[in-house]
Amino acid sequence: MKYIIALSFIASVASIICGYWLEVDYGQKLIGFGVLGLFFVVIPLFTYHRWKDRDAKEYMLTKEKIEDMRKKEGDKRRF
Repeated sequence: MKYIIALSFIASVASIICGYWLEVDYGQKLIGFGVLGLFFVVIPLFTYHRWKDRDAKEYMLTKEKIEDMRKKEGDKRRF
């Protein structure tokens, strides 16, 4: 998976660079396809790859976690 992400990233960046650098009629399209590739292919694949084995409930803010944070904050204020 990480090789697909890296290859897609390199292809998107290369497309953007070629769009700026080359003096062709379709340079704007190269830039556009590079940006679309980054935002609709690379970033979703990267986020899926990094979050696939994690539980989202660990990162949610619940009443219990808020109370724990308040307790810890109260402990820090007392010197």
